[in-house]
Amino acid sequence: MLKHVLFIVAPLVAAFAVLPGLYSNHLLLFNFVIFLTLAQGVNIIYGFTGYLPFGYVGFFGAGAYGFAIMVMHAHSPAVVAVLVAGLVGLALALLLTPLLRLSGAYFAIANLAASLAVLHLIANPALESITRGPYGVSLTGIFNPDHAYIAALIIMALTMLVVVYLKNSSFGLALQAVREDPVSAAMAGINVVKMRIIAWLLSALVASLAGATFAWYVSVFYPDNVFSAEFSIFAIVFALFGGVATIIGPIAGVLALYGIYNLIGFTTPQYFQLIYGLLIIGLVLFLPAGLVSLANRRGWNVP
Repeated sequence: MLKHVLFIVAPLVAAFAVLPGLYSNHLLLFNFVIFLTLAQGVNIIYGFTGYLPFGYVGFFGAGAYGFAIMVMHAHSPAVVAVLVAGLVGLALALLLTPLLRLSGAYFAIANLAASLAVLHLIANPALESITRGPYGVSLTGIFNPDHAYIAALIIMALTMLVVVYLKNSSFGLALQAVREDPVSAAMAGINVVKMRIIAWLLSALVASLAGATFAWYVSVFYPDNVFSAEFSIFAIVFALFGGVATIIGPIAGVLALYGIYNLIGFTTPQYFQLIYGLLIIGLVLFLPAGLVSLANRRGWNVP
């Protein structure tokens, strides 16, 4: 476990801590940190338990609005608002735990529907006095991209540490046993329901904290921004492309695909969808277990 922290987590965090002083596009670096966090959050719930969260953005948006409400109405310091936003994500996850009774496509669709319900609740004009409804939020009084970036980096590091723990602990092995065969896992003495709920809560906490730091960083946003399906789709695709139930996989997926997205999507947008689509189709056909499976075939034993 310590080896993975020293050779994977520490260098990655150090690199993103140093890069703002070397590279002028601060927003791009921040987005990399956010997607590295979200991809690992998807990894926790999908890679280790098998639940594919199409509506994962619901927790991200709930965290952003939890942060905004604390700042607007409680005049809370930004750091405290981030922590409270994490609790908002946990509360929403607890409310949605009945979804864990479903599996496969049924869970994915129900999770997506739940995130849309949260979006429409927050964007409801009747709640304008609380959430600003569909008219957007302005938090310019606490606008501080540098501090928000540091907070996002800390959350990314903590998320990585959780994944390292899951990869190397008996708890993580139990989660994977539940993913592969919940009946056999229950017969072996594993509390299947408890394990799934813990992974679900951890994953929701990650997304809501990421959403809070995003709200802090941009300070002005609308419901459609923070509840955009792009966050869920990208996080899921990045995690799958690199390889779930691993430490390196989601990292590789984000660095490769989001890097390509920013290179091709802005310089030659007419080719972006074609190239991106071909990459994903090729992965599904030839590397269904992600990029790490290619490395493992060569005997590299990527964690």
